[in-house]
Amino acid sequence: MDALDLPKAALARQLGIARASLYYQPKKPREDATIRECILAVQHDHPAYGHRRIALSLHLNKKRILRVMRAFGLNPRLARRPPAKPADCGQPATTVPNLAQTRCPIRPNVLWAGDFTYLPLRNGFLYLATVMDVYTREIVGWHLSTRHTTALIAEAFRDAVRRAHAAPSIFHSDQGSEYVSGSYTRLLNWYGVTPSHSTKSSPWENGFQESFYNNCKLELGNLARFDDLGALIAAVHRQLHYYNHDRIHTVIKMPPVYYHDRWIKTFAQQKMAIRAN
Repeated sequence: MDALDLPKAALARQLGIARASLYYQPKKPREDATIRECILAVQHDHPAYGHRRIALSLHLNKKRILRVMRAFGLNPRLARRPPAKPADCGQPATTVPNLAQTRCPIRPNVLWAGDFTYLPLRNGFLYLATVMDVYTREIVGWHLSTRHTTALIAEAFRDAVRRAHAAPSIFHSDQGSEYVSGSYTRLLNWYGVTPSHSTKSSPWENGFQESFYNNCKLELGNLARFDDLGALIAAVHRQLHYYNHDRIHTVIKMPPVYYHDRWIKTFAQQKMAIRAN
């Protein structure tokens, strides 16, 4: 029997080499260098992107992107910090259950999540309250103020209702004093919305908003560069537009607005199909 006709295991034993060396092993240095340049281009526009979002942007396998990034020592240019809510520790717990853990929305305006964060200024703070549709991951409403009061989060909720032309079935938040206040509870009741609360001192139970704020602050960068309040407010609005329209969300694999638009088209097609039958 000719040596080339031998099974690879037998041929490897005869040659005294590893069997794996008999298989075709393509050389990738040039291809990897090209992918590296593509990764750097994506990181230039999206400095907080990790290997998953970069893979989605380039339409390549995430394991391949991770391998190339490790080979060339590439990391996200901005790194997140874990969330924390130490101020909630001293607050008494509410009896409102966490409905976000037991509900899986299949359309927009079923489950919204709210939270607010502070943005340090040279002489104080600017507070940003946002409302996210958990199905589309879109920030559907927001409000900015120099004070963190119930009015801040109430205006963000009303803004979301105006933009969405609807109120959700469930509104989820942490147990911050603003969200458990009587006036905010009455606001939700007026719209027929069922409240939902994370467990006290458990920010991960509102991970939708925590993740958004971590990335938002990273991508806003050093706020000391803004000379006045107006410049910072303009930057926040640009960041919200970027998040909704350009930033790929790893859960839905695309920017939130595109995901919402796709749902609208699919829903319209389903209605036409039902009418046709």
